[in-house]
Amino acid sequence: MTTTDPLQRTTLELPEGPLSVLSAGGRGSPVVLLGGGGLDNALLSWAHLIGDLAADHRVVAPDWPKQGRSRPWNGVADHAALVEALEAVMDHFGFERAHLVGLSQGGAVALSQAIARPDRVGRVVAMAPGGVSSYAPGLHQLLWLSGRSRLLSTTVPSLFSRRRSQVAAMARRVLFAGPVADFDEVVEQMWAEGRQNGAGPSDWQKASLNPFGLNVDLRPHLGGIASPALFLQGEEDVIVSPRDTIAAMRRVPGARLRMLRGHGHWLQRQSPGLVNALVRDFLAQDGPEAGPGVGWESPV
Repeated sequence: MTTTDPLQRTTLELPEGPLSVLSAGGRGSPVVLLGGGGLDNALLSWAHLIGDLAADHRVVAPDWPKQGRSRPWNGVADHAALVEALEAVMDHFGFERAHLVGLSQGGAVALSQAIARPDRVGRVVAMAPGGVSSYAPGLHQLLWLSGRSRLLSTTVPSLFSRRRSQVAAMARRVLFAGPVADFDEVVEQMWAEGRQNGAGPSDWQKASLNPFGLNVDLRPHLGGIASPALFLQGEEDVIVSPRDTIAAMRRVPGARLRMLRGHGHWLQRQSPGLVNALVRDFLAQDGPEAGPGVGWESPV
């Protein structure tokens, strides 16, 4: 399914700065798409999904604060700030209740909202979600220190992202684990985001860690999620461990997981047709999803 409706862009003037939101579709249940951190924005994450879902849903996708056109932003865009941004988007578009589809950082926000505000959440799709992983001692402290160092978290990544070839190499090594039909377009968009807004971890990524643990750890609360939930995970993801995503899914009552063979972190850009179908079919269901807790999917 596709829609011929053009994407609309709306800017919400919030106290901290402008929040830019893409929207499409004029009928059906609301869906909010929540992207990841780093070199990402709403169009980068959801270029293929937003129009597809708009055939049957009212779809919105914000640029997170300090991404895309949601700049300048006064303040730290940590977990609490992103939850507030989500609430502001839903209020602005009149969504009393919406399905949430989140990738990585956005997956953590989607799950967190399902825990804290079940009255506002329909179904949840969490793609390689943040907030459910632990890191080995030593690596954890290194990541925490890197996030607190301006040199390592901002200066070096921004210098690295100035060259298109380096962005392409990073995308192949970190984000994907197989062929991507529009790889050159993805790299071009990432390169543009880096030139405009800099590179490096997001505020959410930096603020989610403390020296000895996680400031954003959803695992103890996942059992309280009442919304139907679908987890999507790349088998070869080097950012979010498949083992951690499986463990998180098993904490959510009635949740299901689809593991994508030969995929990395950006599932929806590596195989948009497959991911679009999985998301669209899940959102269309009236009851709990049938089938095994963990299922496997392969690209066509």
